[in-house]
Amino acid sequence: MSMQSKLKGRGIFMLIAFFILLVVIFTPVFPGKVNGLDYMDNLFNMISKGSSYFIPKAMKDSEKFAGKMIDVKVAMTDDKQAVETAKLLEVNGAQAKVTGKDLVVKADMGLLMKGSLADADLMFKNDGKPVAQKYGYSEKQAMFNWHTLFKKIGADLTKQEKFDDAKPFANVQKKALEPAYNYYGVEAKKWNENLALIIFALAFYVFYTLWYGFGLMWLFEGLGLKIGH
Repeated sequence: MSMQSKLKGRGIFMLIAFFILLVVIFTPVFPGKVNGLDYMDNLFNMISKGSSYFIPKAMKDSEKFAGKMIDVKVAMTDDKQAVETAKLLEVNGAQAKVTGKDLVVKADMGLLMKGSLADADLMFKNDGKPVAQKYGYSEKQAMFNWHTLFKKIGADLTKQEKFDDAKPFANVQKKALEPAYNYYGVEAKKWNENLALIIFALAFYVFYTLWYGFGLMWLFEGLGLKIGH
């Protein structure tokens, strides 16, 4: 058998094996009855969540703003969100006057951030029921309203040139509200407890990519085609 025939046979075998394994990867045979991509995506989400818990530090940082008052006017997305957000504010000790989708807010910065962080902590721990009961609507909507509100408050304070007051709201947004919303329902895992699986996944990705590349290369060489420039 000529070298070209051997290369062609080797390339065909590798590509067939590659696509058989690809079918297995896209079949829901992995733990939780999901396919391989969803399984690994869920794993990395859980590990990512385990490294994104900054709420206790944000809670401690918020204490320095206790008693500091803000007076802002914000425009929510629509009238419904404005009414929902007014309820959120009032429950957490702030004053809110609603006019259509506009809110005039007078609040203690410390109390406001503390309230939002308490909700974020519950959501991060996948315990959203108390949040929904507190405001009378879904916990994810409450977290979305907090995020929108803080973004608008930060913008209005920046407009007032109160930059030192605006910055803490942006920090709470990024380090507490966003992770709490995005990771809600995801179980947190520590990366060092899953180190072997992480290393295997990364090594498999490199190996699988090379497998496909060499399979194509040997098939083309077996057909008499060469890549050059």
